[in-house]
Amino acid sequence: MTPLLTTRDLRKNYGGLRAVDGVDFAIMPGEIRAVIGPNGAGKTTFVSLICGRVPPTSGQIVLDGNDITDLPAHDRVRRGIAYTFQITSVFSALSAYDNVALPVQRTLTGRSKGRLHAGVMSALERTGLADRADTTAGALSYGHQRLLEVAMGLALKPRLLILDEPTQGLSDGEIESFMQLAREIARDATVLLIEHNMQVVMELADRITVMNAGKILAEGTPEQIRANAEVQRAYLGTEA
Repeated sequence: MTPLLTTRDLRKNYGGLRAVDGVDFAIMPGEIRAVIGPNGAGKTTFVSLICGRVPPTSGQIVLDGNDITDLPAHDRVRRGIAYTFQITSVFSALSAYDNVALPVQRTLTGRSKGRLHAGVMSALERTGLADRADTTAGALSYGHQRLLEVAMGLALKPRLLILDEPTQGLSDGEIESFMQLAREIARDATVLLIEHNMQVVMELADRITVMNAGKILAEGTPEQIRANAEVQRAYLGTEA
């Protein structure tokens, strides 16, 4: 099977700081891949390079065989890459419904209120927010704002959905529902998530990429990562 997305010798420097330092990476279609590592490991910078929020210093990003290294973020969205931010970026003055309607409109070729409504409610229902459709986003709890961001990403019908700390602020019950949702999403799309909740990572991910100091320290199944001595020293510690 051909990877959906690959990076080759990908680098991002900020002055003398090598935030991403020569990363070779590949993710397969339908995979749930977790990226973990200590704070400052380069995880968010790495996914920001993939979605086009920041330009690379050097290296290459290939999506489904096409070089997208120089494409702006909005063109990557059109090609199927959706990204939810580590810090919530919903439109707080708009309702949950209207927040999701904005990305749904990008997927519609013509004006159809019926298709728009169906697309919005489908995304809200999948994330458990249908009963909060009319609630102003700013009035939602932080955890529900996180889920609203996921709904906005789903509304784009992505091929690759990148989630940055998606379970932050969620209750235990909401985390369980999120994991079920992620497995459902992976039937139609590929999921790449940055996550600090190791229980979520170990239960949800097909494979795990561990970053440290801008480089990939290790990759493997949850069992392989849990047993990796280097990963234990650099990140997992007593959690391994």
